[in-house]
Amino acid sequence: MASTPLERQLASDSTPRRPTALDAFALARADFLAGERIDIGSIAQRLGVNRVTLYRWVGTREQLIIEVVWWLTERTLDHGWRTVESAPGPRVPALLGHLLHAIWDQPGSRRSIERDNAMYMTLLTVASHGFQPRMLAYVRAKLAADLDTGRIHTPLTLDDLSYTVLRVAESFHYMPTIIGEPADPDRAVRVLTAILGNPSDSNHR
Repeated sequence: MASTPLERQLASDSTPRRPTALDAFALARADFLAGERIDIGSIAQRLGVNRVTLYRWVGTREQLIIEVVWWLTERTLDHGWRTVESAPGPRVPALLGHLLHAIWDQPGSRRSIERDNAMYMTLLTVASHGFQPRMLAYVRAKLAADLDTGRIHTPLTLDDLSYTVLRVAESFHYMPTIIGEPADPDRAVRVLTAILGNPSDSNHR
């Protein structure tokens, strides 16, 4: 009797499959969230592939780190936006505060960022590494939404406002590297709220 599709799929599931770039990404993400350094040699060894293969899959170590951090950042921002979307007034300060708190409140990511704060500042704020343009575009879109709904009013262009807002948030995030003090998400929210206006002073359409 011919096997059914279910039987074949169950048999397939029990057959070891070759690792892929997604498996490498999953290991790197788990390492970051556990507070471990993302190490190409360790990931290659655990996957049972050589380093050349892994580099071909993910690019450089820096590229892999950026993809991991952006994956986590985007999902954290999306979750934060859902929590503030119906709030009156400017929503971006609370959104970025949500992100910064999420980073520093998660023990593993906190260890990772504290240990390599200068490296992450360079990787995530310099446009050529690829993270910064994505982050800036995300912030720009949310500021545009606040402008369109009358939650904020500014004489600045959207591009200038987006750059300023992101730089303010980053300055408080990378305080350990910039001035040797702990990161302060709450100060970032206060300053951004002052720049964009108090929610009680804004019209909510």
